Amino acid sequence: MAITLVNPGGLPKIDAYRQVSIATGSKLVFIAGQVAWDAEGATVGEGDLAAQVERCYLNIGTALAEVGGSFEDVAKLTVYVVDWTPDKMPLFLEGVARVAAKLGATPVPPGTLVGVAALDVPDHLVEVEATAVID
Repeated sequence: MAITLVNPGGLPKIDAYRQVSIATGSKLVFIAGQVAWDAEGATVGEGDLAAQVERCYLNIGTALAEVGGSFEDVAKLTVYVVDWTPDKMPLFLEGVARVAAKLGATPVPPGTLVGVAALDVPDHLVEVEATAVID
């Protein structure tokens, strides 16, 4: 495994992610922002933040698998959410929990969540991009 996730003492422990990732692999992978599209380009979960978060993470997983990786190799996630407010966090975490159940592991690398006014199309509520390191 090329990534070790750490919550250092002196920083808050946040259950949704780890504060630091240590990468030791040899292949650096950048995954473009993934939106809630299925393989045919149809939007999944229109109007449903949890469903769209789930789909975005599954798309990241698909991209990682194509290059020989998994969520264990993710060093950092960046998440963009339309009209973000803190009261949306339970829906966001519900989507992550759904993915964790399907993957058998919770994707908790360091991450940044950014509220944005809009994404590429009006139906998209969230976009997730990833950086991974694979041995």
